[in-house]
Amino acid sequence: MPEIEIVLCEPLYEGNIGFTARVMKNFGFSNLTLINPPEIGDEAIARSSHARDVLENANHVASLDDVIKKSNALVATTGEISKSVTTSMRMPYYTPSELRDIVSKINGRVSIIFGRENWGLSNEEIEKCDIICTIPTSHIYPIVNISHAVGILAYELANLPRGDYSVASRIEMDSLYDHFDNFLDIISHPDYKRENTRNMIRRIFGRTALTTREASTLHGLLRRAENLIDLKERDLKNFKTDNKKE
Repeated sequence: MPEIEIVLCEPLYEGNIGFTARVMKNFGFSNLTLINPPEIGDEAIARSSHARDVLENANHVASLDDVIKKSNALVATTGEISKSVTTSMRMPYYTPSELRDIVSKINGRVSIIFGRENWGLSNEEIEKCDIICTIPTSHIYPIVNISHAVGILAYELANLPRGDYSVASRIEMDSLYDHFDNFLDIISHPDYKRENTRNMIRRIFGRTALTTREASTLHGLLRRAENLIDLKERDLKNFKTDNKKE
C-alpha cells in the first residue's frame, strides 16, 4: 500500500504536534516528519497521550527539500485555492476523499504536507508539490486546526489497499520536469507563460503517478522531438548557406 508520511512544515505549537501524533495513531499511521519544529516538551507529550511512540520516533528535518528527496509524491494541503483555472499554482485541487482515489494505486511514499498554523504553505512550497488537497469547510469559519486537518486526511486514507505499481522516484520526476523546462527553451515558449506552463506540467503528471517506464518514455519522446527540431534547423541553415554561395 502507499506509505503515507504526515509532514508538519514549521509548526508553531508543540501541543499541535502532540495532537497530530495522537490522531495519526487513531487511524493507524506512524510516519511523522517535522520541519523545523519548536522544542518538544511536556505539553506535546501530554497531548500525544498513548501515541508518544509516534511523537518520539518523528523524523526531524531542516527543509521541505529533505522530504522531497525520499518521497514519490507530494501533496500540499491548503485552505486557499485558486478562483480560476488560469492560475495553475493552486489548481486543480482535490478533496480528501478524491485524494484517496488518486494515491490508492501508488506503491511508494506519499508525503502529505501541512503548513504553519498562522499562514500555511508558501507558494514556493506548493509549487514543489505534485497534488493540491483542500478540506471543504464552511465559509462561516473555514480555518481548521492543523491536528484536525491531519485527522480528516488520516480518516480518508486509512486502510488503503496495496498499491498496484511502483511510481517513478522523486529524482526521476524532477529530471523529467527539468527536461520539459529545457524543451520549453528549445521551442521558444513565451516567458510570460513559462511559470504557469511549468506548474501545469507538474500538476498533470503529479496526479497521474507515472511509473519509471512511463517517465523514461516521455524523456524519449522529448529527445526525439529535440533531434527533429535540431535537424530541421541545421537543414535550414545549410539551405541559406548554399543560396548565398549561388
